[in-house]
Order: sequence, then structure tokens, then C-alpha cells
Amino acid sequence: MSDMLLTKSPRRRAGRLALPLAALAAAALLSGCAMAKRDSVIVGSVPDDYRTNHPIVISESEKVLDLPVGPTANGLTYDQKAAVEGFVARYDGRASPYVGVLVPSGSANAAAALRVADDVAAVMRRRGVPDGHIVVQSYTAAAPQADAPIRLSYAVMQASTGPCGRWPDDLLQTTDNKHYANFGCAYQNNLAAQVANPNDFLGPRRQTPIDAENRGVAIDRYKNKEPRAELVPITTY
Repeated sequence: MSDMLLTKSPRRRAGRLALPLAALAAAALLSGCAMAKRDSVIVGSVPDDYRTNHPIVISESEKVLDLPVGPTANGLTYDQKAAVEGFVARYDGRASPYVGVLVPSGSANAAAALRVADDVAAVMRRRGVPDGHIVVQSYTAAAPQADAPIRLSYAVMQASTGPCGRWPDDLLQTTDNKHYANFGCAYQNNLAAQVANPNDFLGPRRQTPIDAENRGVAIDRYKNKEPRAELVPITTY
């Protein structure tokens, strides 16, 4: 019986020592997880990104052009024609929005505005605007003696940000090590204005099919080490 007690007592003592060590290890792991979680919450709660402070928003807006018309005008001038062509340059033929042509009535230039409106519609048709999507309407001029303009308008998808120039805090207060409120606003505005298709901000476009013939020619030239035609020097005599 004494031999059995001697052989079992070291195991019991080892078991009693293992329990506190396991508890300490578990407590250390839990405390480490708690510290990591606490640090991630603190770091993640700092909104210091100019893309978040000044997001680019895609929305539908109205593109407007006021075309001045004189009372003796007989048609579009060269400059007016260039202005109309520039106005419809961003017209999306795939969406085919309606283009409104508001012609003044009851003004001194009402008759001339009607003649100019016909030329405006002709320029739009030549620039790809469908004839059925040109809506000509009249509006009452504010003053009969005034030369009211012809207003052209159509809906277009536009990328934009909020207005810049917000300075709620002093720039010298940098103790938080954060961007100032207006940081990145001009950059976001310029980026939104330069993108040709605002829908590219929403996601990538569908990949177009490859040109197998063109790819084969390019690979053959690469394998044969043939230089491109524009890289071959021109010999003159």
C-alpha cells in the first residue's frame, strides 16, 4: 500500500501544478486577445481618408446652354454653331436622352429665335441626336423688350464631390495627426471632372473580345524579332 502511495503522489503533485499553469496561460492568451481587439478598435475608428471625407458621387444632372439671339438674326453664326456642337459633344447616344430646345415667345427676338432654333435642331441631328429626341417648346419671356435666349438642355450622368473650401479648424492644431477638413477635396473634384465616363467609378466594364488576328501578327513579329514599322529608320539620299 505504501508503494502505491509513493508512486501516485508525484503524479498528483504534477497535476496540481499543471492546473495553475494552464489557468495562467489561458489568462495570458485572453488578455492578449483583448489588447489586440482594443487596439484594432482604436485604430479603425480614426476616419482619416480623403476619399471618405470627399467621396465622388455619380448622379444625373442637367447640362444647360443659353444661346443669345439678336432680333435681326437669320440663323446660327459660326461661333453659335461651335457652341452648339460643343454642347452636344457629351451627348450619350446609347442612352439617347431627350434634348430640350426652349424658344422664347412674346419677346422682341421671338421671330429670330424660331429661325435660329431650326438651325440648332439641324446641327444636333448632324451630331448624332435622333430627330425624335429633339423637343422644341416655347416659354414666355420675362420682358417683351428684352432679347431672351434659347435654352438647350439634356440630362447627363455626372461625377462630382461636395463643395471645397471648408476650414472648420485651425491648421496649426495638429495634435491628432489627422488631415485637415479640406485635404484632398480639389484632387477629388479634378478627378471627377477629368473622367470621360462617370460610370467607371461604379465598377469595371465588361471585357471586350480579343482580336485574334492582330494578336497573332504581334506574336509572330515578336518571335521573329521584327521591329515595328515606325521604328525602322528612313534612309534619305
